[in-house]
Amino acid sequence: MTNTALLREKIDESGYKIRFVAKKIGITYQGFLKKINNESEFKASEIQGLKELLNLTDEERDKIFFTLCVD
Repeated sequence: MTNTALLREKIDESGYKIRFVAKKIGITYQGFLKKINNESEFKASEIQGLKELLNLTDEERDKIFFTLCVD
């Protein structure tokens, strides 16, 4: 389950708009929103693209995408 709050925080910190981020990782805006809202899951290639685009550390990536429980 994606930690939506932390992912949105990192996107806000980057200064990028959600539409731009979606386009850069190769998915539609609507598809990206579904993934952020945990209606579908991110692919490994999308996670890697977000890690690079948002300059996430491995720890940040793991907290966003690989935490089992999200508060």
